[in-house]
Amino acid sequence: MFVSVLAPVPFRPQLTYRLMDVDQQLRRGQLVKVPLGSRKIPAVVDACGVDVSDVPVNKIKNIDAVLDFPHLPDELLEFIKWVADYTLSPLGLVLKMALSTPGLLEPAPTRQLIRLNASAESPSKITPARQKVLDILSDGAARSKSDIADTAGVSASVISGLVKAGTLVSEQVASDLPHAEPVISDAGPALSDEQQFAVSEIQTLVRKEAFAPVLLDGVTGSGKTEVYFEALVEALKNPEAQILILVPEIALTSQWLKRFEARFGVRPVVWHSDIGNAERRRAWSNILKGNARVVVGARSALFLPFQKFGLIVVDEEHDPSFKQEEGVLYHARDMAVVRAKVADCPIILASATPSLETQVNAAQGRFKLLKLRERFGDAKLPTIVPLDMRKVPPASGKWLSPDFVEQMKRRLEQGEQTMLFLNRRGFAPLTLCRTCGHRFGCVDCSSWLVEHRFRRELICHQCGYAEPKPDQCPSCKDEDSLVPCGPGVERLFEEVSEIFPDARTAVMTSDTMTSPKATAQMVEQIENGRLDIVIGTQILTKGYHFPNLTLVGVVDADLGLRGGDLRAAERTYQQLMQVAGRAGRAEKPGEVYLQTYEPEHPVVDAMVRYDGEGLMALERDIREQYQMPPFGRLVGLIISGPDIKAVAEAGRRLAASAPHAHVLNILGPTPAPLARVRGHYRYRMLVHASKSTAVQGLMREWLSRISEIRGVKIKMDIDPQSFF
Repeated sequence: MFVSVLAPVPFRPQLTYRLMDVDQQLRRGQLVKVPLGSRKIPAVVDACGVDVSDVPVNKIKNIDAVLDFPHLPDELLEFIKWVADYTLSPLGLVLKMALSTPGLLEPAPTRQLIRLNASAESPSKITPARQKVLDILSDGAARSKSDIADTAGVSASVISGLVKAGTLVSEQVASDLPHAEPVISDAGPALSDEQQFAVSEIQTLVRKEAFAPVLLDGVTGSGKTEVYFEALVEALKNPEAQILILVPEIALTSQWLKRFEARFGVRPVVWHSDIGNAERRRAWSNILKGNARVVVGARSALFLPFQKFGLIVVDEEHDPSFKQEEGVLYHARDMAVVRAKVADCPIILASATPSLETQVNAAQGRFKLLKLRERFGDAKLPTIVPLDMRKVPPASGKWLSPDFVEQMKRRLEQGEQTMLFLNRRGFAPLTLCRTCGHRFGCVDCSSWLVEHRFRRELICHQCGYAEPKPDQCPSCKDEDSLVPCGPGVERLFEEVSEIFPDARTAVMTSDTMTSPKATAQMVEQIENGRLDIVIGTQILTKGYHFPNLTLVGVVDADLGLRGGDLRAAERTYQQLMQVAGRAGRAEKPGEVYLQTYEPEHPVVDAMVRYDGEGLMALERDIREQYQMPPFGRLVGLIISGPDIKAVAEAGRRLAASAPHAHVLNILGPTPAPLARVRGHYRYRMLVHASKSTAVQGLMREWLSRISEIRGVKIKMDIDPQSFF
């Protein structure tokens, strides 16, 4: 039988192979191992009994093996093809995201466990160490040798001796054990009337087991998580249903995982790039077999092989981290809605500051809107105060307003915590020589090196290039002439430590939080009151609940408003409101101070008056007037390569062959704002079209007319979120 398979490769993903075993039963979605060149790779059966009349049969290779896994669901294959078509990505690269599990081709791993031999007599010699081992295994359960040794406090040789004597037996068992089932209980926490109404509405939709998108729009601290936890309870009542919860950054969910375990008795299956290969394979296998009921993960979890969806949740749906900017360019929030539609299940989009796209969908009736307007319990929304830095400037060489320093002092005296937010990593974004003006730039990117004083290095935040900070200027050789320009969080740490030397102060950024464990430890310190002042970047905005945190200071509230991003106002408001939401989440009232040079800006005004609806209405009107997303379509083209002349020539050819359809407005080509990254020069073009334009077909036809230039890549970004 001849079989068409889908292979996770960027070229010709649909390939034909021969199945030699006539008794072997195959169906669409079956995982197989096939030869490709000198490699053997996993592939997925797409069709059986295909016509090969136009192919030399002697060139068709045999399927190497049929893997011992259930078949991938048709829904997943349909979703993969949809994503490839929509994003104009090679089908094989999208499929690769679903099969990127190390060890997938290998036999299921096993591990050695030890248990008591019930039929054996007691050993002739019983030592205290041996007795400890026997006591531990007396319940009949099998355990690993290392677990027994650690629990009993004995050496592994003690256990080996008991195995040799026949008192214990050793056995090999599969490592891919099923994950523990969540405990379903209706006895959840007491809910407010708003929460209870939202729960009732969502649970009704879950019971219908049909596609139903819901926007859960609740102010910070309103209990959105508890609402969708109750939706999980309803979905889990179906013994076959599986649930996916997407979060922006899985490393930052330590508090969320604790809440889930407290509510459901077990930890969910966690999926992200930092988990080990063994656990990654176990999770993938159990999800495919339906043995993993609740999965929480980053955007790549969308491509896991769920057998039957009962519910999908996208938490913090507005977060920019849901957009993948490398490889296949897709937005996980939008693709999650597609996955829910293909699977015919409800989906909840939760946020305190929903994206304009989601708000418009709700306003037009495509999404059901549920609102939580009040904080849970006795907590109140914090007071937000603008500090006009033109009137209350910091001292020379400092970055904190005297008025805000006074507020920090008061909180320290009251035993309360303060958070400082500045979305700039490192000590200073630029280092220059005051003698000759030399600026330190990256050797591979058109960006300045950021001084990281904790690491004593100058680092490029684009490619990771790093070099030690020199003692003298490399250009004029002058010593003691290098000065940092502008503040980063490390510079704030230095300033705060000078003002409050006895305060327990820490910095929380992606540089200091290098693993989920490190993040969890930092969060625990803040929760337990072991820190007085926390300084950090956007890592601090991710939904944390710190009961004793009553003061938040935004050091540069104007930072995100600069530049040419059409979403600048929306994103700045979302980020600032999420930061503000960390204050006053318990009984103690909170205050938020915004250091700004533009207190009259609509974003600052909306923050102070809690008028996000007014700001978003203004944004909606402007974008609708100019037919910008979500009222129009954008496509970004990124042309890159190591030779700037070849990149410019590719841009010229693209412009010369551009379609003349009156529905398109084409801008560029022009050097990208970040014109060089990792040694590759970059040009950009932008296509603007009406909402109804089928841009994929136009773009596909346009690019088919362009002859390739060696070394030059052209990437298309449907619905771009960044324009650097």
